[in-house]
Amino acid sequence: MSQKEMNSMVRKLRKLKQKQSELQAEIDALTDSIKAEMTACEVDTLTGADWKITWKTVTSSRLDTTALKRELPDLALRFTKTSTSRRFCLA
Repeated sequence: MSQKEMNSMVRKLRKLKQKQSELQAEIDALTDSIKAEMTACEVDTLTGADWKITWKTVTSSRLDTTALKRELPDLALRFTKTSTSRRFCLA
């Protein structure tokens, strides 16, 4: 692939990422407005003609790896799994 083609693809990617960022901001604003309405109405579910929105509290339990490493470093090391991946960054 030529440098010109690569430059063109990178420019297009940057434009699309900018649009994605703008769309995400709009999505977040609409989501926040819906959540505010649900809070005002004191409901956790809304339904319409062809949609249903739920906003409920969810409880989860996770292992506190920082505390585990501090209190039982040998055990934490024994059960630590390392993985390798590749990160794509556009700057």
